[in-house]
Amino acid sequence: MKSTSVFALFLLLSLAPLTGAGYNDRDNTLVRFKGGIGVDPVSNVTVSGTTTTVSPNTVRGVTPPGQIWRIGDLTATVNVDGRIRLSGRGLLLAGGNGIGTNGGQSVFATLFCGPANSATASSSSSTGVPLEADGDFAINDTLSPTPPNPCATPVLLIQTTGGTHPWFAAGIPD
Repeated sequence: MKSTSVFALFLLLSLAPLTGAGYNDRDNTLVRFKGGIGVDPVSNVTVSGTTTTVSPNTVRGVTPPGQIWRIGDLTATVNVDGRIRLSGRGLLLAGGNGIGTNGGQSVFATLFCGPANSATASSSSSTGVPLEADGDFAINDTLSPTPPNPCATPVLLIQTTGGTHPWFAAGIPD
């Protein structure tokens, strides 16, 4: 009986990697993000004599909004099939007359894979999800088109559904 139990345990342990491979969330993960950065719309200011030049904080071709935004926290997981699960907290205006509010905005996520000048962009539904009064939001969607695997130099932007879809926050790769 004892040798049968040992054999059964050996068999179970030897088959475990085969049955679990590719089926759990961790194995299917393309990229993860933990933490977020709110947008500062100005990237650079240069002064030459009487001329002041302000450069917008454009990321991967996506322009910033006209006002500063802050985000308290962001976590996101993107699977190889394009499935995204994202949770954001405290995405609020950090300046102007609407400071401390959500500005009545709805947002969606865009993942960029590849170098800045030739990145592939994959987005959740551009109809977006509304920000709660405290700036919290969740996105549970599938990116389109499916991001490339592997996703080199990933950049995750949270964009508004309004206007030209400026970015409000970025995820920090984990």
